[in-house]
Amino acid sequence: MKIGICNDHAGVAYKNKLVKMLRTRGIDVVNYGTDTLQSVDYPDFAHRLASAVEAGEVDLGIALCGTGNGMAITLNHHAGIRAGLAWAPEIGRLVKAHNNANVLVLPARFIPYRTASAIVRTWLDTPFEGGRHLRRIEKIPCR
Repeated sequence: MKIGICNDHAGVAYKNKLVKMLRTRGIDVVNYGTDTLQSVDYPDFAHRLASAVEAGEVDLGIALCGTGNGMAITLNHHAGIRAGLAWAPEIGRLVKAHNNANVLVLPARFIPYRTASAIVRTWLDTPFEGGRHLRRIEKIPCR
């Protein structure tokens, strides 16, 4: 499995720790984020990750910014992206099980790293339930 990860300045520390954790799980990680604490514009990194997921360059994505909202809004403007913002492991489970989120978004300034890593592990380990949820996500794209 190959996961793309992006972040703005608020997510640098969590990204670095998550990359290590993912690699211990045998996951290949591609960095689409910044590595500096200098203020940057989150859409620049969100678009890079979204394009990589849409093109099949990575299987899934993880995005981090202060609240997670800017990343989620930007990512979800891409037709092939279903980005879910999660602040607890149960939300991470549901965005995968019910929404088949192909990008997980985390609010780095509002959750401790321990919670962030638990959300990522839960999201990765949760299968999409399909069924009525498939019917619903098929209705998401504008026609």
